[in-house]
Amino acid sequence: MKPVIVVAESAFSDHEALQAHFADLAELRFCDVSTPEAVAGATADASGIVVALHPLRRPYIEAFGPGVKVIGRAGVGLDSIDLEAAESLGVAVVNEPAYGAFEVASHGVAMMLSLQRNLPVADRYVRAGWSGKLTLGQVKPVDELTVGLVGCGRIGSAAAGMLRGLVERVVAYDPVAVTLPSGVDRADSLEELLAQSDVVSLHLPLTEETRGVINAERLASMRPGALLINVSRGPLIDEPALADALRSGHIGGAGLDVFTTEPLPADSPLLGAPNTILSPHIAAYSERSAWRLASWTIEDTIAWIVSREVRNGNLVVAGSR
Repeated sequence: MKPVIVVAESAFSDHEALQAHFADLAELRFCDVSTPEAVAGATADASGIVVALHPLRRPYIEAFGPGVKVIGRAGVGLDSIDLEAAESLGVAVVNEPAYGAFEVASHGVAMMLSLQRNLPVADRYVRAGWSGKLTLGQVKPVDELTVGLVGCGRIGSAAAGMLRGLVERVVAYDPVAVTLPSGVDRADSLEELLAQSDVVSLHLPLTEETRGVINAERLASMRPGALLINVSRGPLIDEPALADALRSGHIGGAGLDVFTTEPLPADSPLLGAPNTILSPHIAAYSERSAWRLASWTIEDTIAWIVSREVRNGNLVVAGSR
């Protein structure tokens, strides 16, 4: 009998294509998982559940049907899932850290180059009829930049590969990484990296230790006019402090794909801050990465149920069900 996999209805767009692709292996049901009650009904006879950014806190996991063995997290970050609850309740958790590393890295680099070359300012000037004075300020040549990577795992390493030969120097702070990519210098502390970087790009998971890691004090320690890029997790940055630093001109610009609250609230101070590029958590998207994410997550969810294997991603919590 084929296992039933409940997939959060808004996680993926190609429902029919995915159902056809996995027709011989599992029954996919696209369902509402927005409340514990909805989860309970959807998973009553299911063997697994797949979610994207949908929060699965303890009440949701406690509501799982008795046959649910695994949570497939369609993405990288795990802050939306109560891992302790999953472990205590015997439910495995799988995520997919490799599905969009190149896309996320290239999105961050694109934001960096756009800000460095003042493309948003130039675009607004042209649209306004080339009228008034075009003020570009001090524009340092790209090949004289030092770019600091905070975190140098898959995405940070991919960004480093794109930046080598483009900028003068790439430096990384990552106390976990044993080795760094060729041509990347190691900073011994975050403070050392911030002090010497013209651009700081964040590539960290969200944990209690990294929450608010870029605060007012650390923003003040950055080089005057430095750029800040975040394609990782919004709560890494104290957003009001960043808005203040942008308005004062101490931070020259910010490229942000992620925010503490998503969608970004209408009263967010970032919306009125100058020299920003904001995108709606789309850094990992491409036509190929979207299919990779969906198919890999579902494949790993099925594989864990059938044979206790994970073929594409990582087993984060080894369940006992």
